[in-house]
Amino acid sequence: MSKSLLAKASPFARFSGIRPAACAAIPLLGLLGAPATAQSTPERNAYFGETHVHTSWSFDAYIFGNHITGPADAYKYAKGEPIKHPLGYDVKITTPLDWMGVTDHSEYAGVVRLSNDPSSPISKLPIAEQLKVRDAADIQRIYLWLGTSMIKAQPIEALVKPEISDTVWKANNTAADAANEPGKFTAFCSYEWTSNPDFRNMHRNIFFRDCGKVPSRPFSSLESQAPEDLWNWMDGQRKAGNELLAISHNANLSGGLMYPTELDFKGRPIDQAWAESRDRNERLTEIKQIKGASETHPLLSPNDEFANYEILNYLLGDPQGQFITLGGSYVRQALKDGVAMQQARGYNPYKTGVVGGSDSHNTAVPYRQENFFGGHARLDGTIKERMAGHNFAGLDVRFENPAGLTGVWAEENTRASLFDAMKRKETFATSGPRMTLRFFGGWDYAPGATERNDWVKVAYAGGVPMGGDLQPRPGEKAPRFMVWAVKDPTSSNLDRIQIVKGWSKNGQSFEKIYDAVWAGDRKPDPVTGRVPAIGSTVDIADASYTNTIGAVELKGSWTDPDFDPADDAFYYARVLAIPTPRWTTIQAKELGISPPEMVAASIQERAWSSPIWYAPTAEQRVAAEKGTTEADLKGRGAVALDEAGLKDLLVGKYTWLRNNVTGSVFKVQWSDNGQMLTMNVDPRFPQPSEVGDVTSGSYLGTPSEYSIQGGKVATWFGNREYDFTVYKLAGDPASKGDTYLAARSNEFGYANYEIVPTPVFLGTEVKDPTVPQ
Repeated sequence: MSKSLLAKASPFARFSGIRPAACAAIPLLGLLGAPATAQSTPERNAYFGETHVHTSWSFDAYIFGNHITGPADAYKYAKGEPIKHPLGYDVKITTPLDWMGVTDHSEYAGVVRLSNDPSSPISKLPIAEQLKVRDAADIQRIYLWLGTSMIKAQPIEALVKPEISDTVWKANNTAADAANEPGKFTAFCSYEWTSNPDFRNMHRNIFFRDCGKVPSRPFSSLESQAPEDLWNWMDGQRKAGNELLAISHNANLSGGLMYPTELDFKGRPIDQAWAESRDRNERLTEIKQIKGASETHPLLSPNDEFANYEILNYLLGDPQGQFITLGGSYVRQALKDGVAMQQARGYNPYKTGVVGGSDSHNTAVPYRQENFFGGHARLDGTIKERMAGHNFAGLDVRFENPAGLTGVWAEENTRASLFDAMKRKETFATSGPRMTLRFFGGWDYAPGATERNDWVKVAYAGGVPMGGDLQPRPGEKAPRFMVWAVKDPTSSNLDRIQIVKGWSKNGQSFEKIYDAVWAGDRKPDPVTGRVPAIGSTVDIADASYTNTIGAVELKGSWTDPDFDPADDAFYYARVLAIPTPRWTTIQAKELGISPPEMVAASIQERAWSSPIWYAPTAEQRVAAEKGTTEADLKGRGAVALDEAGLKDLLVGKYTWLRNNVTGSVFKVQWSDNGQMLTMNVDPRFPQPSEVGDVTSGSYLGTPSEYSIQGGKVATWFGNREYDFTVYKLAGDPASKGDTYLAARSNEFGYANYEIVPTPVFLGTEVKDPTVPQ
């Protein structure tokens, strides 16, 4: 572990009117800005941009009240010019962007706006009358009409004719070409594919490398809601010489559909071809935007003290009787599932990089807590509307948050260079401020390599950047990672850089968070290794903070202390800033009211790198200790217990189980009323994915539900069913009895749990101090 290279704080003025003082951050500004000309830099620059924004050309944005600005205005805003908010007041970005892709919905693009424009020929068509927006009733009616047709995949034929859709798409690309200034500002041709089956978000933003090769019309979800069909269309475009990529977004609202592990959207088994198709086309995923963060969830990551960040428990449209689903809805879990699938099946569909985006429907985008003006036109466009908790389609707007932002490490600010960087996943995301983050992994980095002036050159030469693959080497040597982060000169100081590791063994996946570099002279806890909280200068009543703690820059190296060369793994860096007031706290002060209590009063802004992956060699896999699979058991004559056998073994009893992957032994009590209680969970053992906080549950005695049906023991976590199949392996006459092993449905065919006799001792070996060792 390392401490910060530079822990010098940078005092700022009061937060409510923050202005950068003459401070240590100023000499670093050259590191953050992009060059003004198309000059190639071998060691690459960080270019900040937007992957996800809507204008009045999106049907829902127009219905929400965005009537006056289009794609050309979005590019003006990105370059630093003020534009009009849909409610008529001026808005301006805090720091101009280097690039942007406008991603209006391909479904019914422009038709509502054009139907309401008397100068448009479309407004003269008979169907245009049904799209005229005159009052709130029209807003609700049109939104449900068009939205339902998309959810049910039933296109309204009169609105998808080429003379409408093709014209709008051409105008969108013309605006991008007009805004594009190679070396100074890049405007991509892009759009959003808006699949929303059963109110579950499956959206993707599509980016093209070259605007001169875009198709005459985009592929929309009205043609197919299946991502597999989108990827097939993308493959066809690529064969025709048109490079493009997809970015998934709002996995947290997908109801578990974004990252499946067993069946694809069409109900077919996921296989290597599916994984390769996804990896080929869908290189990136959005980790944070206005509608919440998709990194992880506190129940998926109970040992991550920073997991409870901008969580949104919501499905688009707020469908009655439906709940969110945790599994399949968060990026970190997908990354863990991916390495588990690689180890168990030989392929990984989830080697995805990360971006940040906005999903603003205002044309303009708020990236800062102190400059938050909502994202849905008249529905959250005034401070009173926001702070009163306007609830539209089930969304309390106080749970919205400023947009995420994408950083791309590229040689120059051009379409080709930025696109190629996104394709190789050399990207990072921030929660809004322009924090800069670098992350490299290699085998031969010297311990003090980050102290060198040419450390970036050394890092590229001796390893791989974020988004890359660490090629395995024989032996037991652990890789070394180099990390570097610099604060946004106009925002808060930095607290720490963490390394998030995920790995897989015998179908189970695990995670651990390591503090790698931190500000100040804090000492890690000798038992847990965690660095204490940095403290807080936030004054809630005054909605202010001071930059008297934290660091301007953090830099150092870290080696995995738990590395096992036989385990598939990924690593990514997460940067945390010091606590600052949330936008709801700032705007509560402006109104003279107390901050709302359903959201945090302060937050820690952050940044995330794309991961670096490690996979063992074939020889290392062969040499590794093998777990028992269901196929192994069947081959040895084991029999799966039926319903009667399961009830006889479990109901009204308790069992002691051993997780044969971790070695942990714990007790489960099975009541006869459908409740189970897990006990004696040792927190020193890592817990496998998607079991929840069993350590706290064991301490508090919190039961959960189970049922026995169809030869399975069904349990539930995060609104998803997980079942166990229990196998009986008959013992020979000389043995002490039969063996019972259980396979959990999300552990890829491994039977990792064994019923064991009641243990006499549960602690680790204790040595007698009176006996010479």
